[in-house]
Amino acid sequence: MRRRVFVRGLASGLAATGTGAALSVPLAGTAAARPATAPGTWQEVATPAGQPAAHLVSVAAAGPGLAWAVGEHGRYGGTDGTPISLSWNGTAWSQDDLSHLTYKGALRAVAAAPAGRAAWAIGTDTAGHDQLLTWDGTTWREAGFPGRGEAGTRLTSVAAGPDGRFWVSGRHGDRAGLLRGDGKSWRWCRPLPDPAAPTPTGVTVALGGEVWVFGDIIARWDGAWTVVPRLPGYRASVTGLLPVAHDDIWLTGFAYGIGGPAGKPPGIRLQHWDGTEWTNPGAPFGVGLLSGISGDDRGRPDLISGWDFWDQKRAHYLRWNGTTWVSERGPETPDTYMTEALTRIPGTDGHHWSVGTTSFSPYPPAQLRVERFS
Repeated sequence: MRRRVFVRGLASGLAATGTGAALSVPLAGTAAARPATAPGTWQEVATPAGQPAAHLVSVAAAGPGLAWAVGEHGRYGGTDGTPISLSWNGTAWSQDDLSHLTYKGALRAVAAAPAGRAAWAIGTDTAGHDQLLTWDGTTWREAGFPGRGEAGTRLTSVAAGPDGRFWVSGRHGDRAGLLRGDGKSWRWCRPLPDPAAPTPTGVTVALGGEVWVFGDIIARWDGAWTVVPRLPGYRASVTGLLPVAHDDIWLTGFAYGIGGPAGKPPGIRLQHWDGTEWTNPGAPFGVGLLSGISGDDRGRPDLISGWDFWDQKRAHYLRWNGTTWVSERGPETPDTYMTEALTRIPGTDGHHWSVGTTSFSPYPPAQLRVERFS
């Protein structure tokens, strides 16, 4: 997913002044309330140290005993670092050997099928060609796909469906669309109908199997394309989409807006589609970003991860209780925790992984950070 790097010169004196009090924002006309998730806590989970300026940008779990987190380390400003991958064996995170990948930059996305049947990731090689990688039980290996290495082909994100198929958002033949894989072969679906449609930056699969792409375009694929009208916004990024139903869709992200002084932080974006229009229901905080959204085991809204500019020493999660988004904080850190992705852990009672970095931008000495709700 697209991430805008924050300006390095943000004043450190503006960090961490929040009180931690729980806030909620009511939203009328949404699904009936349901019992809250069983009480739990967010805790930091130890990770191997990467090179300075390290961050994790995507995480996927096949179950309680198997997960992956990918990103980049050794980055310095505009100079790319090298990919990093961690895998979870049910007890600890370990760093995977990627010495065979001569990449610069990050592994940008990862997805896992239920029960660990397969996992796929996306990276970009030193020639600037996007690559699809498969987990071989020990590390990531490049895999072929239609259009690999061709001009006009891009891969932006990957998601797993409930049936074990994988979907990749991107571009092929210079048309925006979807790549579908069944574990044996890959093929491009029919492209989006508008030849000028922007490349989607993300993809997600609803519990019922419908595939959605998002970014500067929101569209559903179920054998044909349905585009949901939306104004992209100025200097805005979409980080997550949760399609509960055709008339019940949640969107997370952030936007910088027009102008402002150097170092100005972004504002969060939380929007809801009711089948007719997008609305801004509000959230417990406004300055910062929302980095992703997850659904519960029935596909309903569950959890949002975020970075709160006024309380940077703790992740600011938002939990949906059926009528409101309620603040939930992670453990306090020495400096900051920039959450960049989260995922629900299958086979658990609402457990989640959250990953990111210990800085608001990937500069030294930023390091990897992982939190778990359980």
